[in-house]
Amino acid sequence: MQNTNVDGKVKVMFALRVIQGIGRRFANLVCKVANIDLNRRAGELNEAEMNKIADVIAKPLDYGIPKWFLNRQRCIKDGTYSQLISNNAATRLREDLERMKKMRLHRGLRHWWGIKVRGQRTKSSGRTGKTLGVTKKKK
Repeated sequence: MQNTNVDGKVKVMFALRVIQGIGRRFANLVCKVANIDLNRRAGELNEAEMNKIADVIAKPLDYGIPKWFLNRQRCIKDGTYSQLISNNAATRLREDLERMKKMRLHRGLRHWWGIKVRGQRTKSSGRTGKTLGVTKKKK
């Protein structure tokens, strides 16, 4: 399903979470909108139910899922609201980071330098590379 191998032994909601871009709450909502029992296993679904789930994931706004629930809101390129899944999510993230680096945004520069981006402290945590520390005096 959606270019991802979904385990048929687990419940439907947890099986959908394997697909990149679908989290716990979105998987739950998709199952409820598609009228699928949450206690059923993913391997028990028939073709029609799988197509219904795929359609809800592809076009969530048509099924009444609110805009604020989606993972791509007000896209920079076209201003649309959408739910990105599998390869599309990774591709859009990479494009966004490249755009930020090209524009020399603060966030883009911090990605470029490989340091913390979201306001975390960096004095003592997030250290990579050469080890720093206090050396003892030789007596």
